[in-house]
Amino acid sequence: MHRREFLRHSLLTSAALGLGLGSLEALAAPDPRDYQLTILHTNDMHSRIEPFPDGSGRWQGLGGMARRAALVQKIRQEEKNVLLLDAGDVFQGTPYFNFFGGEVEYKLMSSMGYDATTMGNHDFDLGLEGFLKQQPHAKFQVLVANYDFSDTILKGITKPYTIFQRGLFRVGVFGIGIELEGLVPKKLYGNTAYKPPVATAKEMVQELKAKQCNLIICLSHLGYQYEDPKLLSDLVLAQQVDGIDLVLGGHTHTLLEKPNVIKNNNGNSVIVNQVGWAGICLGRIDFTLNKDKSKTVAYHSPLVVNGKC
Repeated sequence: MHRREFLRHSLLTSAALGLGLGSLEALAAPDPRDYQLTILHTNDMHSRIEPFPDGSGRWQGLGGMARRAALVQKIRQEEKNVLLLDAGDVFQGTPYFNFFGGEVEYKLMSSMGYDATTMGNHDFDLGLEGFLKQQPHAKFQVLVANYDFSDTILKGITKPYTIFQRGLFRVGVFGIGIELEGLVPKKLYGNTAYKPPVATAKEMVQELKAKQCNLIICLSHLGYQYEDPKLLSDLVLAQQVDGIDLVLGGHTHTLLEKPNVIKNNNGNSVIVNQVGWAGICLGRIDFTLNKDKSKTVAYHSPLVVNGKC
């Protein structure tokens, strides 16, 4: 046997015996679809389970969680790697919440396959006890990094961040909530301590980068933008915190025709998006991971949830 053939035979034999078939398959080229990631997102659903009824003006006939579920399922059938996220205020707004306290919302979100949400101010509307009561129905993660629940009954219930592996994307997702004082009665949030959003977000980015995340998403309930420059918003957070790829926002019910791409203080691009309220629209942003580890983004207009879904 020639030397080159001997070496080739020896390497293949060693690989087959030492690594096993599964490891050999892992050495093969990845599925081209693993370079693709689809982010779907909502915000400020406000307990809107059914479509808006007749007589609801511009919202008439729009929305509905069953229709959204059909739209999400359709996209999941078309795309291999999908994340479904929400930016808070799941609760409050219809009799479903008044009668069932959030159980219906969480059960339907779980059935739909949501991966994570953050907390909005209205998610405190039945107090910490009311929020805790609904957690067994949540088959998704509640993420909020700047609410410290250590001295409350929610200690250990929420997480500051989580990491999802979707294809070749290692996605770090963290949550940032709005200041509760002056917005929510003290008795509803109790001893919840509020941490500065910008400093907290910077800590989250550093930790997620240390954990080898190649895409970092902030679920924010700060609000998209305010006339008062002293008020912290999604745009201000995106500008001041380097390392965030995508901010998915809520609170101000802002419906953007397409995601806004801004430059942060370090000159890097950050995508900021929000898709109205009440589940009328579903946001979609597609990422592609390039061979040089850079990312290409495809921006979509809001996907309207209606009877045609």
